[in-house]
Amino acid sequence: MLLRWPKYLTVLLLLAGITLSGVVLAQMESGERGILPIDSSGTVEIGGIHVDVGGKDAQAARFAGWRLAQREGFKALWAKMHKRPLSEAPTLSDSVLDGLVSSIIVEREQIGTNRYIADLGILFDRTRAGQLLGVAGEVRRSAPMLLIPITVSGGTMTTVELRNPWQRAWAQFRTSGSAIDYVRISGLGIDPLLVNAAQTRRPGRAAWRIIVDLYGADDVLVAEVQVHRLYPGGPAIATFIGRQGPDGRLLGSFELRARDSAGLPAMMNEGVRQMDELFTRALAAGLLDPDPTLITPPPPPLIEEVEELESLAPAYVYQVQLVANDSASLGAAVAQIRGIAGVEAVNERSIAIGGTSSLLVTYRGDVSALRSQLIARGWSVDYVGGVLQMTRSSVPTPPPVPPVPSQ
Repeated sequence: MLLRWPKYLTVLLLLAGITLSGVVLAQMESGERGILPIDSSGTVEIGGIHVDVGGKDAQAARFAGWRLAQREGFKALWAKMHKRPLSEAPTLSDSVLDGLVSSIIVEREQIGTNRYIADLGILFDRTRAGQLLGVAGEVRRSAPMLLIPITVSGGTMTTVELRNPWQRAWAQFRTSGSAIDYVRISGLGIDPLLVNAAQTRRPGRAAWRIIVDLYGADDVLVAEVQVHRLYPGGPAIATFIGRQGPDGRLLGSFELRARDSAGLPAMMNEGVRQMDELFTRALAAGLLDPDPTLITPPPPPLIEEVEELESLAPAYVYQVQLVANDSASLGAAVAQIRGIAGVEAVNERSIAIGGTSSLLVTYRGDVSALRSQLIARGWSVDYVGGVLQMTRSSVPTPPPVPPVPSQ
């Protein structure tokens, strides 16, 4: 049986090597951390649908706004999927749309006594709406990428040690329509110890191999935002930077602005959307191929396993012809063939002392391996017409090296 180093022991050793006890205790405190990513594998989404409708009361106005958002959302998503004008999108009845819509996301809303103003997002069930939207087939996606969101504010770098708007935006991002196969972390458990801002500055492959293997990823994507505030609660300027791999290879950057603290979540959501587009462009350009140095090589098989595999190899019968001048030479040749590893039987088909004798050799392996074994023992071997023809080589074979006696 193949013996493997338990993964959890490797992680514990890694933690012991890269952290101090005080830091470990601080980062393992429950506190305000941990945002579970939204699973959007079964939906497709369109956002930013603006509605402004009236009604006899607040509830009726809101219901009318949601119905309008469903209609406009389907058309907008269809036009986006097909890259066609919005006017060409099909018009579906409200009863059909009710069966296609999975949920409605309220991005912003104002509810009056008889008026409803809102920006809404519509989630359509991928299975039921896929055929109408043209997304029923499989989408080409990247290899699994471990996403590490980093926020730099006030000179402090944070990933998932504390809840922050950048991590929340990534947790709420619906990845079903993206070409990137994101592996997102929640900040719970040992996430802050393994996947933190300091780790993204360490290019050493040993720790990275353990991390990507633990999270089921093939490579790493770092999404960093550097936030500069003019004054507390005031305008914010954010620089978004995308990197790939343990070496932090730069993929691109862009800048966004928020008028005040209230606009910060919307800016982060827009930053996630543009960062996803940046990563998608890098994938299309062939820049997101997994780093081969992150592939963990399998451990070498044990000697017992090698022997077991050899014993399970299929056995074949090969015809061998050899020339022997006397019975002693023939007996020595047969004994030598029987001593080859993998040879199960040697049967004499026809014997001709002084001429060509024919043998049937049962061997676990292909004919090339058997021929190599015979050549290594001083024979000149040709494979002609499905027959191995053996003659003594004119070049003397050096005697085998005696085994080293055990101590």
